[in-house]
Amino acid sequence: MEEITEGVANVTVSGDTQKKNRIQVSNTKKPLFFYVNLAKRYMQQYNEVELSALGMAISTVVSIAEILKNNGFAVEKKIMTSTAEIRDDSRGRPISKAKIEIVLGKSEKFDELMEAAAAAAAADERVGDGEEQS
Repeated sequence: MEEITEGVANVTVSGDTQKKNRIQVSNTKKPLFFYVNLAKRYMQQYNEVELSALGMAISTVVSIAEILKNNGFAVEKKIMTSTAEIRDDSRGRPISKAKIEIVLGKSEKFDELMEAAAAAAAADERVGDGEEQS
């Protein structure tokens, strides 16, 4: 099985160990829908995904979770907020940052929606190749 490691930010938070189904979101690294699609792949593999962010990236995590919930892919299992001590090498002292972790599970319709999306993508590809044009 292929391990997906894209989209994991290099943030060291004291006491945190990397879980296989965790996506650490950055608000500057990747577009929003990169994370939405990555979360869907994680839910396919692990049945749930944990979205995690610090500081300004929190709004991005909330947006990802809401997109997945509103489109019927996910159900909310847990939301945790806290502060994390981040070591800032330039200032030489730790900084407290807000942290959010949202755990989403597959909805009852998840597999059905993923199959429909895959079928639509395949149909779009065929039209793009000229096979189904009328």
